[in-house]
Amino acid sequence: MSEVEEIASGGLDLGAADAEIEEMQKKVQEMEEEAEKLKALTDSVSDAGDGVDPEEVDKRSVYVGNVDYGSTPEELQEHFKACGQTNRITILVDKYTGNPKGFAYIEFADEQTVQNSLLLNGSLFRGRQLKVTQKRTNIPGFNVKGKGKAKGKGKGKAKGKGKGGYMMWSDPYDSWGWDYGYMPVKGYKGYGKGYAPY
Repeated sequence: MSEVEEIASGGLDLGAADAEIEEMQKKVQEMEEEAEKLKALTDSVSDAGDGVDPEEVDKRSVYVGNVDYGSTPEELQEHFKACGQTNRITILVDKYTGNPKGFAYIEFADEQTVQNSLLLNGSLFRGRQLKVTQKRTNIPGFNVKGKGKAKGKGKGKAKGKGKGGYMMWSDPYDSWGWDYGYMPVKGYKGYGKGYAPY
């Protein structure tokens, strides 16, 4: 028997049902308040991030290559602590496997710290010689390889069996090109073994 049937038959007290509804309403109210707090928190974080210029952050950052795959951000921070205060250390990982890619970016508090960190180029870290260079700023839409210019055009071959066709053919001995004709191309109907039109 469901709760509705029990209420209708008088088996369940109406006061208990009202108490249960009030309890559900309180839970909904608490969830709405929590959602508002989270929204306010995310808005404040996004507002703080909007004021930071990416080029200015790149001027305070360095690229660190040949980083050991087992290294942690704390170990890198320890290695670069003599240069100055670090704001953030990012070790890039493969998005499919989660394995480190072998390089990192370190953001420092000021540009002078970056100059100090460039002196660590060639230093040993966990048995590997680090490559430390100034982080470059990416230019949106600029790609050296030129990918994306003619995306999807002219790639691949025609699939399936030939539908037949003809191509322009001229006599190689006719220097003036008077004798144009058409010659069948491989794949036309009737060509090859085992042709069965029906």
